[in-house]
Amino acid sequence: MTSIQKIHLLHKLYKYRALGYEYIAYEHNLTSKPGTISQPSATLDALAHSIRNCHLCPLSKSRKNIVFGEGNQRADLMFIGEAPGATEDETGRPFVGLAGQLLTKIIENVLHVKRSEVYVANIVKCRPKNNRVPTLEEADACRPFLMEQIELVKPRIIVALGSTSYHHLTGEFDTKISQIRGSVIDFGGAKLIPTYHPSFLLRNPSAKRDVYHDMLKVKSLL
Repeated sequence: MTSIQKIHLLHKLYKYRALGYEYIAYEHNLTSKPGTISQPSATLDALAHSIRNCHLCPLSKSRKNIVFGEGNQRADLMFIGEAPGATEDETGRPFVGLAGQLLTKIIENVLHVKRSEVYVANIVKCRPKNNRVPTLEEADACRPFLMEQIELVKPRIIVALGSTSYHHLTGEFDTKISQIRGSVIDFGGAKLIPTYHPSFLLRNPSAKRDVYHDMLKVKSLL
């Protein structure tokens, strides 16, 4: 079973859970006959269409728009944040508020590449109310979509923006972002580098120097 097939199997299990099932008796009911399972999305546009019809977690009830992601669909560098905010929910675009404006400056002024040349997404595709941190249930429901998104883009480097992104990408919840930021971690066929989220920098400007050094490390790997 390929990694994409595993992702789709996991997503199918999430769908069963959303319907109220807690136990599936036979795995071959899910995977037995070729052609009986929906195929992986061939493009990011097809994946985005699937997410627009997603109701696997409560966030779907309050969203105005899904915030799928944007940028170069074959980018070497991908940034993954936490969740959409109010401006993102209104526009359907990731990182377009104050934190997004700062992220754009970091990309263009430190990495010296246009933001349109990288790919930007979030752990969850719908806004949690009051910009709260996504719950484990919400992140788990969105994870198969995110992993397929990564598989389709195939970045060489992934920057995890903030602790929520790092924790849900790696499953490592005990390590603080301050302890792991700037590290280079093997992540499938890519390298994962955690750093502070731009919204944290807006509240703590002194941390910008740390992110600057993290981005120099990213630049050296491009």
